Amino acid sequence: MKIKCLLIDDEPLAIKVLQNYFTNFTDFEVIGTFNNSLEALEFINTTPVDAVFLDINMPMMTGFELISLIKTKTRVIITTAFREFAAESYDLDVLDYLVKPIPLPRFIKCINKITTEYHLKNNIRTETSKGDSHIFIKVDKKMMKINIEEILFVEGMKEYIKIVTPDKTYITHKSLTAQSEELPNDKFMRIHKSYVIALNKVKSIEGNRIQILSYTIPIGRNYSKEVKNKILE
Repeated sequence: MKIKCLLIDDEPLAIKVLQNYFTNFTDFEVIGTFNNSLEALEFINTTPVDAVFLDINMPMMTGFELISLIKTKTRVIITTAFREFAAESYDLDVLDYLVKPIPLPRFIKCINKITTEYHLKNNIRTETSKGDSHIFIKVDKKMMKINIEEILFVEGMKEYIKIVTPDKTYITHKSLTAQSEELPNDKFMRIHKSYVIALNKVKSIEGNRIQILSYTIPIGRNYSKEVKNKILE
């Protein structure tokens, strides 16, 4: 079953950007787009919708006014060019707040948040519930899905990172810090300025080196004590 989404924005280009992003996620379906708040409200209150992407500055009535009139339990994601409304939006219990222009990595974080909540709400046993969640990365203009449990380690290479699994290596334009923030910190740890490893994949530790399968990975001097305490605890 696909997660049904609605896009509401008076700027056609903003809707087009989101539509293009959604083509990379087969678990989602955009079931409608609106540039008029009143028409959108009627649709939301009469049609099952899982998530609504909503601009704040809309003709007829603002996005905040529309939220107050939604009768269903549809989750709302604010999309706006203005950062200053974030506090007010969270008071309305929105799921996320995206600032235009919306970068694809930030959109992916939102998608993961929607997916998690959707599965919890519908009591769906998924990869996430088994500790086998996933991330998406952009490789050669395609969004590639990687199961987190398959990741051995992530290596930073200046403006790029290399994600290594037992069967394949993926290279994408991204910082190691940004990628590490998307990985569960109870399963992954930064052990060097250039490496983040999967804790449960460690085969052995010798001196300041960690063995994962056939890979030997250095432990940074500043990380050594914390790494060994974590792995050997």
